[in-house]
Amino acid sequence: MTLDTSVSAGQAEEIAQLLLAILQQLFFVEDRFSSRLPVAQFRVCGLLYRSARSMSALSQELGVSLSAMTQIADRLERAGLVRRVAERSDRRVKQLQLTPRGTKMMRLREESRIARISAALARLSPEAQCRVRAALEGLAQAARPDGQPASLAVSAASAMRE
Repeated sequence: MTLDTSVSAGQAEEIAQLLLAILQQLFFVEDRFSSRLPVAQFRVCGLLYRSARSMSALSQELGVSLSAMTQIADRLERAGLVRRVAERSDRRVKQLQLTPRGTKMMRLREESRIARISAALARLSPEAQCRVRAALEGLAQAARPDGQPASLAVSAASAMRE
C-alpha cells in the first residue's frame, strides 16, 4: 500500500497561512527593547545569543557583505548591545559578542516567547499537545534538505532565538 503524498497548492497555502499566524502570535510580538532594532541587527543579536562569532562568519550566515556586517556591528556597538573581542586562538581576529544588556534583551524575549507558547499549549488537551508536537517534528524533518530528523535541542533553541 502506498501513500499519496501529493499536496495541492491550496493545502500548502493553508499551512503557510497557519504557520504565519502562529509565528505572529507567538514569536513576533513587539517589546520595548528589540522593537526598535532593524531586522538585520536583531538577527545578529539572535545569532550571537547562541555564541560569539567572527564578523566573517556572521556575514556569511546572514548573506551580507563584510562591509555591511561591519556597519551593522558598529550600530549595535553604539547601542551597547554588542562588543568586539579578540578571538582566543588568533588575537588579530575580532569576534562579536553580546554585552550583558544585549544578552538580557534576548533572554527577556526568549522568556516571553516561552510563556506565550506555554499559555497556548495549556489551552489544549494533553492529547492535542502530543499531536501538535508530533506534527511539528514531522514538518521540521520534512523541511530539512536531507530529510533527517533535526536534533530537537539544537533546532528548537535555534528557531526560538532567531
